[in-house]
Amino acid sequence: MKIDYLIIGQGLAGTFLSRSLLKAGCSVMVIDESKPFTASKVASGVINPITGRRMVRTWDIETMMPFAVEAYTAFGKEIGEALIRQCNILDFHPTPQMKIAFAERLPVEKEYLHLPENENEWLPYFNYHFGFGEIDPCWLIDINTLLSGWRKELQNKKLLLEENFCLDDCRITTDEIVYQNITAKKIFFCDGVTGFDNPYFKLLPYARNKGEALIIDVPGLPRDHIFKQGINIVPWKDGLFWIGSSYEWEFADALPSESFRKKTEAQLNYWLKLSYEVVDHFASERPANMERRPFTGLHPAMPSVGILNGFGTKGCTLAPFFSAQLTDLLVNEKPIQPLADVRRFSKILSR
Repeated sequence: MKIDYLIIGQGLAGTFLSRSLLKAGCSVMVIDESKPFTASKVASGVINPITGRRMVRTWDIETMMPFAVEAYTAFGKEIGEALIRQCNILDFHPTPQMKIAFAERLPVEKEYLHLPENENEWLPYFNYHFGFGEIDPCWLIDINTLLSGWRKELQNKKLLLEENFCLDDCRITTDEIVYQNITAKKIFFCDGVTGFDNPYFKLLPYARNKGEALIIDVPGLPRDHIFKQGINIVPWKDGLFWIGSSYEWEFADALPSESFRKKTEAQLNYWLKLSYEVVDHFASERPANMERRPFTGLHPAMPSVGILNGFGTKGCTLAPFFSAQLTDLLVNEKPIQPLADVRRFSKILSR
């Protein structure tokens, strides 16, 4: 079998890249071993234009967010599912200082930050003493429906090998890739945390980062907003809510921890007035990086090897845009945005 591109991984990056290449008329094969807990599968699915305690704009959000909204809308129509909906964040201020900080950012970020008409509106549901603000627009992606829907498409078209990819079984030269009975022009690693140990890209400034979340049932809590006060309460599938997330930079394993559960339940008990039930608890390691910019493009010393990885917590926002950029590079020889092009690490990768 001769194809254009071999893609390793079917998370958000591998999904959008394979779709983009197929739409451009290229032939692909995706290799992905199905696992219940990956960074993409357990993510909240939120696209938020304002980030951090300083409430600043997410990098290049003016470009990324409209592109993502259009991409998820089109993707949903293709697989017959509603994948995206607007779901604004209500940011409950935990301290008077945070309320003042929000007010100070209002004139600067008036496109995205807004004051509520009625600060008492959510008192039947939450304990809060310092009001709240709204981040508008924000978007919520049904990631699991997206991933499973595209997986079915790949299976139906016989474009998916459901197995663990072993690099030792792959012969890579500057001109071609040979894996089992498949010969490809190039191989792309969209393999999340597995990329930390990839010999072609392990020198990139990855930053190991663990996230955890609880899945809870909260009868009576409206599902038309995302609620934030230290933790996020995000509408999830099956009428449940996703609660998280942590950002642990030092951890012994990627398993759910009792300390996270106790801390999160304590925060919920303080903030949420409604009764709730914890129905699941999961954890996953994220493919974050120290620069907080993705790794996109072709290896500077081995042009048959490429990468689309390192999105951290911004995969929903960034994956559609940079999969399209990578496709444009391959098909139309258009350059990738310099801040995301993996060639910015040419000196390191050429060792």
